[in-house]
Amino acid sequence: MQVRAKAGVSVTGLGATTPLGGDVPGTWEAMLGGRSGIGPIEEAWAQGLPVRIAGRMAADPAGVLGRVAARRLDRCQQAALVAAREAWADAGAPAVEPERLAVVIGTGVGGMLTTLGQDDLLEASGARRISPYTVPMMMPNGPAAVVSMELGARAGAHTPVSACASGAEAIAMGLDLIRLGRADVVVAGGAEACLHPLTFAGFAQAKALSRRNDAPAEASRPFDAARDGFVLAEGAALVVLESADFAAARGARAHATLAGAGVTSDAGHITAADSAGQVRAIRLALSSAGLTGADIGHVSAHATSTPLGDVTEAESISEAVGAHPAVTATKSMTGHLCGAAGALGAITTVLTLREGVIPATRNLNDLDPRVKLDVVTGRPRHGHWTAALTNAFGFGGHNACLLFTTPQSDGGR
Repeated sequence: MQVRAKAGVSVTGLGATTPLGGDVPGTWEAMLGGRSGIGPIEEAWAQGLPVRIAGRMAADPAGVLGRVAARRLDRCQQAALVAAREAWADAGAPAVEPERLAVVIGTGVGGMLTTLGQDDLLEASGARRISPYTVPMMMPNGPAAVVSMELGARAGAHTPVSACASGAEAIAMGLDLIRLGRADVVVAGGAEACLHPLTFAGFAQAKALSRRNDAPAEASRPFDAARDGFVLAEGAALVVLESADFAAARGARAHATLAGAGVTSDAGHITAADSAGQVRAIRLALSSAGLTGADIGHVSAHATSTPLGDVTEAESISEAVGAHPAVTATKSMTGHLCGAAGALGAITTVLTLREGVIPATRNLNDLDPRVKLDVVTGRPRHGHWTAALTNAFGFGGHNACLLFTTPQSDGGR
């Protein structure tokens, strides 16, 4: 399974809108403060549902973009555009030829709110009431399309749709595009906005969601012995990737280096995770970066708070990396952003390396004895790490692992 190590790429821009904040600084500050972005759903449509808690974006993207622009975009697309603008500005708006700029934005379901909302309208009021923007708003490639048009990206606008691994897989694809010489700059990540009765009902029937309706802030409990499922959330997270030469030539600041990535598929159960596939993804990321498990000081775990998934991932980390890295699970605060989750994990991993601090896992009162990891809890942990991993796994057996190092770092070797 050896993969020849290749040059990493610079991470020069970060952008996000999440249940903890409308941008990256706000989200990061809330994480370090151990705050929860989970709250009750109080609208009438949720009252008959078995699950009535979620992680809504802290800042309504329609309010940020303006009502006129927002009317033509699904909420998922709105979130992506907000995150893209922040990431692009954070990178210093690189002066890159349009034919050398690409966009890769993954999603789990894309414009689901538009699809279901317009279908309800069709049944209630007839075809003449349907919005002429329905199809562009419901397309899964909508977020990538609107961001590519916003930035004038003509080297490709791609959309990995791999459930909860989508955002991380998009970043892995961005790495490949630059390494293959198809682009100098790539805006990559994930977006999701699917808080709808059908989603809650479907996940609840699969017994995947926490039912702690009376204690929303305590519901997401990764690695805790009393966890009972994940909390559905929404948002977007994007990074700007640049070839090291391009970034250096323009004097860009690099938050971190994306040194490697691993993407695998289980070809097994549609919902149950497979440790073997996860281990392969982690090892591929290590190999592509030219590092070993001993070089990794931190892991941002996928850890959604499901009874089976958290243990499976803990076993995978232990086998592929070892028990020494400091591990965190930020979904304890944000909930599960599905298609955007892996990209948000990437951003928090980059910030951990840059700032030298790991956010603590919230709600971890009783570590599951089967989890043989050093999970950061209680308060943030300060230190110096030169290499870190972030994991993202999705229904359908999708596994994606990203490896980041400090800028110009050799991983501590």
